[in-house]
Parts: sequence; structure tokens; C-alpha cells
Amino acid sequence: MNIVFATNNPNKIKEVQALIPSHIKLVSLEEIGCTEDIPETQNTIEGNAIQKADYIKEHYGLDCFADDTGLEVLALDGAPGVFSARYAGPQRNAEDNMNLLLSELDSKDNRSARFKTVIAIHFQGKLISFEGICEGEITHKKIGTDGFGYDPIFKPTDYKQTFAELSLAEKNRIGHRGKAVSKLVNYLNMH
Repeated sequence: MNIVFATNNPNKIKEVQALIPSHIKLVSLEEIGCTEDIPETQNTIEGNAIQKADYIKEHYGLDCFADDTGLEVLALDGAPGVFSARYAGPQRNAEDNMNLLLSELDSKDNRSARFKTVIAIHFQGKLISFEGICEGEITHKKIGTDGFGYDPIFKPTDYKQTFAELSLAEKNRIGHRGKAVSKLVNYLNMH
């Protein structure tokens, strides 16, 4: 079974391909000739995931899924949330985003946060979405070199390491994207 994963992020493709059975092959946007930027103009994580999946279905007519992920920090009223990738500006720079977030939390005692992923899938004429959440906290400094995005400053609940210190297998087992993809795989396996 081939299914389009509506992302240009090679890290996400690698992470998700490691989670799904080998009989499901992810097809990238590049492989279907989609080089344009897919709009992400919704004000919710779920809205953006649906918008991206709708775009591929509408313009390419292919079964596909898209995800959107946000880091929600309690002391910042859920920010950066839907703006996680562009938190420090349109350049989408992870270092800038982490530095801004750490500086905004300087004076805050509550560092509780959660990662939330929503996957929207167009499959066999239906649109369905799945959610995965990983609770944790923001560290005081960057620790670790693996992963991507906010991984060096996010420590999942009951762990002493950040996402950037965990193996990909461990991150996938406990992480937000892993939880959402697990629901996606269960759904695909039933069809």
C-alpha cells in the first residue's frame, strides 16, 4: 500500500516510516511532484492538518495524510501552539525558536508543556483525524543532539532526558507523533 505523507520534512518522514509496517510505503510530496508550499492558515493544529490533507486530495486526487504538531506551554497560555515552527519568525529556525521560548520562560516557575500532534487522513473517500499528546516540561537549557525542533528543551514526564537525548525508537514509543501514528496504523490495518 502506498500513501502520500504531506510533508517536506525529511525528519518527520524518517520518524513516521520507522513506526509503520513495511507493507505501507510513504510517498513524499517530492515524489508526487508537489513542490508548492501547502497552506497552513488555520488557527488550530487540527485545522492545519486537515487543510494540508485536503490540499493534496483536491489537487492530486491521492489518498494521503498530513500532520501538524505544536508545543503548548502552560505558562504562555498554550503558546507557541499552532505557531511552533514560526515562533521566532518566518525563517522557521529551531535555534531561534528555542532561544525565544527559553527567554520567555526565564521568570516563570511553571514550565509544564505538552506536544500535540494531529494526523488527518483522506483514505477510501473518508476524512478522519487522530491525536497524540506527550506531557512534559521545558528545561532551563538545551540538552542533547538528536531529534529536531524543540526536542533539546522538552523533557517528557517521568524521564530525566530530553527528547534530544532519547533514541528515535524510545521517542517514538512515548512521543506525541508516535501515539498519533499508532492510531493511524491501527486504522489502516483494519482496511
